[in-house]
Amino acid sequence: MLRFNSDYTEGAHPRIMERLMETNLVQTPGYGTDAYCGHAAELIRWACNAPEAAVHFLVGGTQTNFTVISAALRPHQGVLSSDLGHINTHETGAVEATGHKVLTLPSREGKITAEQIEEAVRAQREDDSYEHIVQPKMVYLSHPTELGTLYSRAELLAIRRVCDTYGLYLFLDGARLGFGLTAETADVDLPDLAQLCDVFYIGGTKLGALMGEAVVIPRRELQEDFRYLIKRHGGMLAKGRLLGLQFETLFTDGLYYEIGRHGNRMAKIIRDACWEKGYPFLVPPATNQLFPILPNVLLERLKRDFAYSDQGPVGADARAVRFCTSWATTQEMAEVLADAL
Repeated sequence: MLRFNSDYTEGAHPRIMERLMETNLVQTPGYGTDAYCGHAAELIRWACNAPEAAVHFLVGGTQTNFTVISAALRPHQGVLSSDLGHINTHETGAVEATGHKVLTLPSREGKITAEQIEEAVRAQREDDSYEHIVQPKMVYLSHPTELGTLYSRAELLAIRRVCDTYGLYLFLDGARLGFGLTAETADVDLPDLAQLCDVFYIGGTKLGALMGEAVVIPRRELQEDFRYLIKRHGGMLAKGRLLGLQFETLFTDGLYYEIGRHGNRMAKIIRDACWEKGYPFLVPPATNQLFPILPNVLLERLKRDFAYSDQGPVGADARAVRFCTSWATTQEMAEVLADAL
C-alpha cells in the first residue's frame, strides 16, 4: 500500500542519514552547545538575514508551540488562532496545560485576517468586564496552514500592523514551511518572516529531518532565558548535536528548498490528474497537501492500494480526502496514484 496521508513518517533524507552516520562517534558538548548547533544557527541567521536573531533547536512541533507560547505570555494572557490551528485541534490541550487559553477565530481556507484579530482584541478591551476575560497577547499562524494554503506577504503585513497597534506578539508555526517557501504562488521568504514575526520556527520533521524544529526569535525581549524554558518543558535534548547536525545539513547547498520543491512537484502530478478528471478541491491547492473531493465509489477502490486521510463528506456521494507528498515520494509513486485517479 502506498501512503499519501503524511509527509513525515519516512525516516530521513539520505544526506542527513549519511551525516549522522559519519559523525556517530564524534564527541561533543551536550545540550545544543556544540559546534554543529552553532554552525546551523549561523546558517539559519544568514538565510533569514537576521544576524541578531536567537536560534534554538527542539525535537517536535507540539513541544515547540507550547514552549514558545508559554515563554511569551503572562498567566492572564491567551493566543489567538484559527479554529483549525494545530494548537487548537491536534495538540491535546498542550497550550492550555501551560495555563494559556487558545482563543479561536473562524477561518477561511485555514487562514485568519487582520480584521478578525483587531475585532477580537477590541472586543476584550472595550468590554466592561475586560479584566474578567483572557487578554489576547499573541497571534498564532500556520504557514502553510493546516489546509495547505498560504498567507501572502500583504496579508502578513496587515496582521503585523494590527499586532504593532495593539501590542501583540506574532508567532508563525512553520512545521511545513519549506513547502510554503517553494510553492508556485509563494511571495514570502525567510527574510520576510524574520522581519514580520516576533518568533517563528523552521520545520525539520516534515522536511526531511529525522526530527527537529528550529525556533528563530528576532524579537530581543523574547530571547531572554529561553534556554531555561526549553529545559523546564523537557525540550533540551542531551545529544543536542543530533538536531544541529540535521539543520546544518538542510541549510547546506540548498537542501531544505530542494526538499520543499520536490514535495510540491510530486503533489502537482496528483493535482493535475484531479483537475483533468474534473474533481474539485476543498481549498485551492498550493503546496504538498492536497484536499480533493472524490466520489465515494472511487474512494472504495483507492483505499485498497493507497492510504489517505478522510476529511469528511461533501454532499451525498463524495468525500474530501487529504493526499500528502514528501521528500520520499517518488515520481513513480505520484504517477501510480495519478493513473488510479
